[in-house]
Amino acid sequence: MSSLLERLPERSRVAIIRLRSLGDCVLATPAIHLLKSYRPDLKLSVVAEPRFVPVFEENPDIDDIIMPSAPLLRRWRPNLSINLHGGTRSLFLTTASLARYRAGFAHYRYALAYNIRIPRAQEILGEERVVHTAEHAAAAMFHLGVPKQAVPRARLFSAKRWRDSGYAVIHPYASAPEKTWSPQRFLDVAEFMRRALHLEPIFIGGPGDDPAPFRPWPVEISTDLRKTKSLLASASLFFGNDSGPAHMAAAFGLPVAVLYGPSNPDIWAPWRTESQVLHSSAGMDGITSAQAVEAVSRLKVIA
Repeated sequence: MSSLLERLPERSRVAIIRLRSLGDCVLATPAIHLLKSYRPDLKLSVVAEPRFVPVFEENPDIDDIIMPSAPLLRRWRPNLSINLHGGTRSLFLTTASLARYRAGFAHYRYALAYNIRIPRAQEILGEERVVHTAEHAAAAMFHLGVPKQAVPRARLFSAKRWRDSGYAVIHPYASAPEKTWSPQRFLDVAEFMRRALHLEPIFIGGPGDDPAPFRPWPVEISTDLRKTKSLLASASLFFGNDSGPAHMAAAFGLPVAVLYGPSNPDIWAPWRTESQVLHSSAGMDGITSAQAVEAVSRLKVIA
C-alpha cells in the first residue's frame, strides 16, 4: 500500500504545527528537512508562536510561517496538517485547518480528531529504547512515507554574524531553579576559557534574567532570537544549562558542553554535534567546576 506522502498531489500544502518551547522548535527542523528532501515539491508552512518565529526564518525548507490562528491557517489551505506539539491548542489548530489529512501521534489527547494516527516513535523506529526529541519528530515523517534514515542535525540559519570568531557563548539561565547551575561555577569556567582557550566569554540571557552575577564579563540580554542566532552563528564554543540556546548552538554545529539537572540527556542531549554532557544523580549541585572545565577542555574548539 502506498504511503500518504506518495498519494499527496504535486505541490500539495503541508502545515506543520509546532508550538513552544524553544528547544522543541529547534529539534523539529530535522524532521522538516527530511520531509522537504523527500518531497521538494511540497509547500511547507510552520505554525509557530511569534517569539519562536526566528527559529524557522531563513530556512530554505520552509515556504511560509503562520501565526497560530485558525483563520490564517484555513486561508493557507493545507492538504495535510501535522501536529508535532500535542497540546489542546495545537489540536484545535489541526482540526480547524480543514485539511483533508490531519496527522498526530496516537498517544496525544483526543487522538480521534486525527484521521492519520501516528504510532509510538519506538514502533516506527523498530527499537524499544528512549527516543531523542529529534528522533520523535522525525519518526512522524517516517510513518507518513519518508524512507527511514539517519536523522540529521537541526538547522538554523542567520545571514548576520555577530563578529569574527574568537569568543565562547555561555548561557547560565534556565526555566527552573533545579536546572540552573551556580553562578560562581559559571564564572570559574569563563575564567578557564579566557586563560586556557584564549576565548572571550560572552554570557547570554533573555528577558527577566539578571546579568549582575556575571559581570564584569560581557552579558547580552535580548528578547530577540535573531540576535541570539547571529551571536551563536560565529561563536567558537557553547557552554550552559540544558535549555533552548544549547539546542540552537548544536544546530549551528558548535562544540557544546551542557549541564543537566532533572532532564533526561537521552531525550534532550545536544543533537549531532561534538558535545560533552554533564549530569549528576545529585542534581546540578553535584557537578563541580573542575568537571565542567575538564569537559570543556575535551571539546575541539572551532577556530
